[in-house]
Amino acid sequence: MEKLSIIKIGGNIIEDETSLNAFLQLFSILEGKKILVHGGGKRATHIASKLGIESKMVNGRRITDAETLEVITMVYGGLVNKNVVAKLQSLNTNAIGLTGADINSIQSEKRPVKEVDFGFVGDVKKINSNGIDKLIQADFTPVFCAITHDGNGQLLNTNADTITSTIAVGMSKIYETSIYYCFELKGVLKDFNDKNSVVKVLNSKTYQELLNDHIIVDGMIPKLDNCFDALNNGVSKVHIGNTAMLTKENDNYTTITL
Repeated sequence: MEKLSIIKIGGNIIEDETSLNAFLQLFSILEGKKILVHGGGKRATHIASKLGIESKMVNGRRITDAETLEVITMVYGGLVNKNVVAKLQSLNTNAIGLTGADINSIQSEKRPVKEVDFGFVGDVKKINSNGIDKLIQADFTPVFCAITHDGNGQLLNTNADTITSTIAVGMSKIYETSIYYCFELKGVLKDFNDKNSVVKVLNSKTYQELLNDHIIVDGMIPKLDNCFDALNNGVSKVHIGNTAMLTKENDNYTTITL
């Protein structure tokens, strides 16, 4: 089975021009078939405030009302996505920028209202893996932003980590897929105050121990649950660390296995 790498970058890399350029250099020389997924929440918050639109968050997740959805569509699908695509073209990577609505690649349904109404937020339902594969086979590198659609003309704001894992699961029927979640830390840490205390291998047993000891808390929990979910559904490997994990020389990051 041919290999496919799916790399996700967060807002901290997107916000910092130097970090973004350094990452895209690494991404462009990464061997084999690959897909990039990006968020852009910090940029969206910044532009929304310039437009006088207040960003509302609950438990670290954005409430997406109609006005906010317009900003997110402009920022994720336009400003951030097209800048990334243009920079990749300058590095000889033939990138194509996409939302989940393009080639019907990612369909979602609007999140049902329980305690909180998140508004126009989508939970991914299905991936058009054959359509995405046609782009890959034509030597294009897909660059997805964190927007999906419901099949009835409605765009939906969707968590970029979830998009990454569901694309990886969908593509694992065709490829041996690996996920790389790039963020600002070197990996999952044993001690948050010691930035070098990387847990190099995390499996379901050690994960449970770190949860019990309250070493893994808050925003890392949904991220890691996502990782195990992907592994349970056909993804071969998941890595978490900073962008240096894309280099052959670096082995100081977290690899998650079952």
